[in-house]
Amino acid sequence: MRILHTESSRGWGGQENRTLQEALQLRAAGEQVSFACQPDSQLAARAQQHGFGVTALPMRNNFDMPAVARLAAALRRDGADIVNTHSGRDTFLAGLAARLVRRRPLVVRTRHLILPITSRSTYTFLPDHVVAVSEAVRTYLMTVGVPAQRVTAIPTGVDTARFDPAVHPGNLRQELGLPAEAVLIGTVAILRAKKGHLDLLAAAPRVIAAVPQAVFVFAGDGPQFDNLTQAIAERKLEGRVRLLGLRRDVPEVLKSLDLFVLPTHQEALGTSFLEAQAMGVPVIGTRVGGVPETIRENETGLLVPAHDPEALAQAIIALAGDPARRRAMGEAGRAWVGAEHTVQRMAERMLALYQRLLQERAAA
Repeated sequence: MRILHTESSRGWGGQENRTLQEALQLRAAGEQVSFACQPDSQLAARAQQHGFGVTALPMRNNFDMPAVARLAAALRRDGADIVNTHSGRDTFLAGLAARLVRRRPLVVRTRHLILPITSRSTYTFLPDHVVAVSEAVRTYLMTVGVPAQRVTAIPTGVDTARFDPAVHPGNLRQELGLPAEAVLIGTVAILRAKKGHLDLLAAAPRVIAAVPQAVFVFAGDGPQFDNLTQAIAERKLEGRVRLLGLRRDVPEVLKSLDLFVLPTHQEALGTSFLEAQAMGVPVIGTRVGGVPETIRENETGLLVPAHDPEALAQAIIALAGDPARRRAMGEAGRAWVGAEHTVQRMAERMLALYQRLLQERAAA
């Protein structure tokens, strides 16, 4: 099977990482995978580093006809069976390009976000099928007019070879000069308001009063860094809440935690919860978006309402004071992610969908 991934985004995040991980897995399974990206994009650079063929072309707007022509040429050259698009602009361009090719490839769009869509045509008219990263996203797409039979939920998987607690010592306590008995409660997320860091700070004083050895760590950078620094000072939480900044050693940070907490207000899926569970760490999340799909409540973690520091504090205290329960949840989470939420499982589901769509077109 010949698959072309298109992406008009220049940055790097969960969306681009999922795309590259899927490509790596499908190539390992014997499929032929290539990319069409903006020349200066992070995905183009990383795909080339991994040895993928990359067509680098500017995608200036939805009606960039030179980009459409170059995409059509790439489709003819590679004989693509599937074009998997990932953002609005490249969906528009690749959807048009596919219609200029005599042997038209199927167009599959992956929807990575749960934000309101801006163009129905990039979900209904231009693609043949849509992949949602969670059932929550699938449900939303159906409410805005995408037929149920044309959208499939395939959750993002975790690279369990990278997120493997057996290969990471977890030495964050030593790095921060914390005692061995410290209960380390942490999160790994971009510092944006919708991630709920301020809710966690609001819950922190009650947690510390009940669990004096509790220490909070926030790994990540972003626009809320200064606001969070000020909020920590105002609440006199210096020393009890550490801002770690952007970390390249996320598995190492996760292995060091006793409890992963992210009181997010909005989430398409919540891959960070899966990564924490892959590292054997119990998790606390909110009942928003796809987050409940990433946590087996009372088995691998707990769920609380969003925007509710009181409920959040109660959940943290319940687990922070119960090491045996945390250990059991961590083991259950590691086993569950390993069975259902690996990058290999994600790629298998994507490949099965591609095959089914091609078979259905051949039968028609």
